[in-house]
Amino acid sequence: MSIKSPVRLLPAFKDYIWGGRKLVQDYNKVCSLDKVAESWELSAHKDGSSIINGGDFDKMLFSDYINKYGNDVLGERAKKFDFFPILIKFIDAKDNLSVQVHPNDEYAKEKEGEYGKTEMWYVLDAEPGAYLYFGFNSKISKEEFLQRIKDNTITEVLNKVDVKKGDVFFIESGTVHAIGAGMVICEIQQNSNTTYRVYDYDRRDKDGNPRPLHIEKASEVAVLAPPKISNSFSDADTLAECKYFNVKKYVIDTSKTFTCTDECFTSVIVTDGSGTLYMNEESFTLKKGDSLFIPAQNSSFSVEGNLEILLTTV
Repeated sequence: MSIKSPVRLLPAFKDYIWGGRKLVQDYNKVCSLDKVAESWELSAHKDGSSIINGGDFDKMLFSDYINKYGNDVLGERAKKFDFFPILIKFIDAKDNLSVQVHPNDEYAKEKEGEYGKTEMWYVLDAEPGAYLYFGFNSKISKEEFLQRIKDNTITEVLNKVDVKKGDVFFIESGTVHAIGAGMVICEIQQNSNTTYRVYDYDRRDKDGNPRPLHIEKASEVAVLAPPKISNSFSDADTLAECKYFNVKKYVIDTSKTFTCTDECFTSVIVTDGSGTLYMNEESFTLKKGDSLFIPAQNSSFSVEGNLEILLTTV
């Protein structure tokens, strides 16, 4: 094994009140928490780092690995970012998530000391009747926005979208949104954990207290208009393409070879099925829910089996 070898990652888990157990039951996660709302599959964030599983760096925090090897594994394109650029997670929404919004980079760096949060959702599973909120159904004023939060009627002016397995949503920073109950999502996002809640169905935390809202900050960053929707990409495999990340989906039923370069690292997330990844005379078994980080290098790797994978670069 060398510094250029792929590393297998174990996630950091979050037990938010709206989570379920599908990540354990259906995605091979090993976690004793009663509620497994999120698994942070590729994370160097201070609020939850992934952990390397196996090889020379076994049990090392992924954040420590990045801090130690930096440019040797990240590639040239990552140099434009102040720190590790992305965070990838699985989300199990047994219950509705709060209505929320994320700031852009300029606002987040000034107020929170980290990046803003543009993200994309790939729907892995959705129960009948599942839906989400994605922006507004028409343009509204800041005054109406604040009044509807106060009156608990904010969802009446949100853009409600029915959801099915395989759907993709690109959520720019400033877009008011909410994941609804009954779905599992793979989220690729900027490396940020800044969320401003605007409405939370009057839910209580485990101590019986209302979860905090962030209405003033939300009102300063929210785009009070219908979302911009664009799905025109250079090839059919692309799910998202922006200045922060690029995501491609591949369904493999025999084998496929991929090229990587010293320009950027590659994240491999297995969303269904099983198989094997071969690279530099090493092999890595793959199953649903797995996450591998491939350091930047001029090389190639192949994937064999019957599986679906997401490849993310910056």
